[in-house]
Amino acid sequence: MQIKQVEKDGIVICYLSGEIDINTSPQAKKFFDKLIIAKKEKILLNFKDVSYVDSSGLATLVEILKGLRTYGGKLKLVTLSTKVKNLFEITKLDKLFDIVADEEEAVTSFS
Repeated sequence: MQIKQVEKDGIVICYLSGEIDINTSPQAKKFFDKLIIAKKEKILLNFKDVSYVDSSGLATLVEILKGLRTYGGKLKLVTLSTKVKNLFEITKLDKLFDIVADEEEAVTSFS
């Protein structure tokens, strides 16, 4: 898994690629812990190039969301593949996460 970070209008946009699984979740957690320590308030995760997420990946995403919420930070997920979106729906995590169709819509919905 790779993460490319861009900051735009106070929003940290993270472009994820590859798989978020038991092997890559610790790396993702370390990356996002730095953003949480810096108290970044608006984080957008772009899943356009994510091919697979397993249960440890979901658990890591929940941990990131909880960490952000401790200081009022917001997290949005965008451009999930049908396969990944179905996983969020099956696990009912689509009710917990703010999932938006595209990046532009997500950026404007932060305000």
